[in-house]
Amino acid sequence: MTSRQVVLPVFEKPGVNAGERVVPFGVAVVEADPERRQGLIGQLGEDLGTASFPSLAALQLELTAGVPVVVVLGPSCAFAGVLEQVEWLTRTWPDLGLVLVVDELSTTVLQQGLRAGVKDVLARPDRAQLTWAVERVADNIQVAATPALTLAPLLSDTPGKVTTVFSTKGGSGTSVVAVNLAVTLAGRSAGTVALVDADLQFGDVAVMLKTSLAHSIADAAAAGERLDPPLLQSLMFRHGPSGLMVLPAPVEPALAEKISTDDVRRIVDVLRTFCEHVVIDTASRLDDVVLTLLDQSDDVLLVSCMEVPGIKNLKLGVQTLRQLDMPMNKFKLVLVRSNTRVQMDLRDIERTLSLKAGVVVPHDTAVPVSLNKCVPVVLDAPRSSVARSFEALADGFAPLADGRKHRLRLKFPERR
Repeated sequence: MTSRQVVLPVFEKPGVNAGERVVPFGVAVVEADPERRQGLIGQLGEDLGTASFPSLAALQLELTAGVPVVVVLGPSCAFAGVLEQVEWLTRTWPDLGLVLVVDELSTTVLQQGLRAGVKDVLARPDRAQLTWAVERVADNIQVAATPALTLAPLLSDTPGKVTTVFSTKGGSGTSVVAVNLAVTLAGRSAGTVALVDADLQFGDVAVMLKTSLAHSIADAAAAGERLDPPLLQSLMFRHGPSGLMVLPAPVEPALAEKISTDDVRRIVDVLRTFCEHVVIDTASRLDDVVLTLLDQSDDVLLVSCMEVPGIKNLKLGVQTLRQLDMPMNKFKLVLVRSNTRVQMDLRDIERTLSLKAGVVVPHDTAVPVSLNKCVPVVLDAPRSSVARSFEALADGFAPLADGRKHRLRLKFPERR
């Protein structure tokens, strides 16, 4: 078995001192079809020194105890009988990390693969996706195989803070608030910041961050009790410009029915173990999943436009939450698309809802421009008034280390 030396960064975020460790690991491809096997080797590139095998039995003969190996399983391995052998192999050789490549990804194949111990399942990946999956899986198995190395700890003694963004009216801007808050927190935090799209039928987070979906929250739910930090990390994608880790919504609305409240609770609990902040975007309805998330959250941002229909719906929602004995001290009001010429009076809104407005996000053409670019406005127009309002919102969760504040002072019309 060939192996190579790989430099793994302990911290990858800008502004954080990074340490490096040189850790060896082997790479192998298992695929019965010679042509497909050669194709996978070509995708991985010659610099990996990839070994190839026609079967799991042939691979097993070359394994060495204590040597981490990432195994790329070809489409011929995506069948129940072969996956049973994979499960036995992962239990016998704990130094293995497996990536399964399939022609078409289905829930059944994904569930079978996860139960067998596969860390990532990819459907017809390109070279970049496959190489990134191998590196990511290698990172996880190396930590387990070489405990003497002092790497960045995966688990935290202090559970991460969970902030859910919710509105009772669609189109109020919950996704804009969630995405921009999460990106801002990622830029300020030394630890991991995660964004979860829990609008299970029509989530927009992946589109707003201009990414193609490999996995989603549906895959995390399908893992069931097997879900752990390494597996959940392998199902998330990293937003390059910010370092934010994202768990997108399912592509197919029908998959939402397969995600239970227990699944959602488990996902949030696992995220808390390795994330400093978790921001959750939700659908505009008070169903069981949303109520579970509100209950689990440390803070809830209630988002509304400064218009009568939105305020009316939010008032009904707040009344319902009070009737459910939700602790109202964790609810914070965020008013969006403020326009001094047409908006309602701020004090009337606060009196109606019995809540103080934490931040008022102004109307700004930079928002639709950034949405069409699929770039968060805090990155696309960092000096805009709306970006400064998101900085002010982030101050309540992760104040800037040097004490600087980005406060947006808004003028409201005087009452008559």
